[in-house]
Amino acid sequence: MKVDTREIACGAIFIAIAAAFAIAALDLPMGSALRMGPGYFPMALALILAALGLIIVIKGLGRAPSPIGGVPWRGLLFILLAPLVFGLTVRGLGLAPSMALVAAIATLASARAGMKLAAAMTLGLTLFCVLVFSYGLGLPYALFGPWSAPFLPGV
Repeated sequence: MKVDTREIACGAIFIAIAAAFAIAALDLPMGSALRMGPGYFPMALALILAALGLIIVIKGLGRAPSPIGGVPWRGLLFILLAPLVFGLTVRGLGLAPSMALVAAIATLASARAGMKLAAAMTLGLTLFCVLVFSYGLGLPYALFGPWSAPFLPGV
């Protein structure tokens, strides 16, 4: 029987992460679909992730083996760094500059992204997030925080 070890490993990682989230969500009240408790959404996401992992594992059972390549360290570093930077800067910089910084960092994950694409992605994602989260959903984040004040004289 043909087995693609890369697909099996990827599916197993998805299932392991889903299991960790499901175990953590078990301590929280689930509630029901109409009255969701704090554990409902994490458990639902864990089940979806586990199902995706299972599909990937099943897909890998009938394929020819493919080698597991090297780890893309650049992408891994910048994609993991982006949400950390957001969490550390959103209150100080505000939503708009923090999102611009995060989008710029995430764009650095791709070796193929040039300056024009990086600028377009940064501007587009920042505008989209400000419109959705600040105006659409009305989240209580200031567009510009106290760290941004010296650079914005009228704000």
